[in-house]
Amino acid sequence: MTLRIMPEDVEIDLDDLLERIKNVIPEGTDLGATETQPVAFGLKALRMNLSRDESLGGTDDIEAAINAVEGVSQVEVERVSRM
Repeated sequence: MTLRIMPEDVEIDLDDLLERIKNVIPEGTDLGATETQPVAFGLKALRMNLSRDESLGGTDDIEAAINAVEGVSQVEVERVSRM
């Protein structure tokens, strides 16, 4: 799956935010590639690829965990596919 995480504002350190997100990703979910993506007016989003066994369910628990991180404004699921 690919997630797009929007920070609360342009002043958020995305490297620090990524490290805090890594610490809350539910067990059984593997983090793949990450990148920053320009949005507008200096704001950048984090994009990350995650994988997990589909028996663990959908993305709701992952989205909730990331949304709870201070500095995160929004989590959007861009893509989900089966491997």
